[in-house]
Amino acid sequence: MREIVLDTETTGLSPKNGDKIVSIGAVELIDDKPEGCFYAEIDPMRPIPDEVSAIHGLTNEKLKNAPAFFEVAPAFLDFIKDSPLVIHNARFDMAFINAELTAAGFEPVDESRIIDTLPMAKRLFPSERVNLDALCERFDVSLKERILHGALLDARLLTSVYLRMKGM
Repeated sequence: MREIVLDTETTGLSPKNGDKIVSIGAVELIDDKPEGCFYAEIDPMRPIPDEVSAIHGLTNEKLKNAPAFFEVAPAFLDFIKDSPLVIHNARFDMAFINAELTAAGFEPVDESRIIDTLPMAKRLFPSERVNLDALCERFDVSLKERILHGALLDARLLTSVYLRMKGM
């Protein structure tokens, strides 16, 4: 079975406000084993607020020569194919992904493919914090290489957390 564990970094909190994706990271799982990955930095073609850059470290200067989303979209869609997508707080990431895909002239991803680890964690650990950091702590997944949030790093962390939650 093939699944894709996915994370994005963005310019803000809502594509409805004009915020855009600045990076996508994905880990390919085949029969619960990491096999490959996809990572792209993306020029959002709009200013990234300093307070947001402080979270993920991506700035307009760093991304000025990166491709636009429409240039990354074909490789991204080829990587994910029709596999289920494992995402923590999927509503957030999917709102951005589908807004960007639609704006670039591609079909949105069917949300029936989504495995959202946030409600999964809430069912397993009611009344406890279930953000990615808290889940990493719970499952002894090291956060020491995580100085800033990063789409591929967070996808790798979520992969470890997801596999542990699946095993429960």
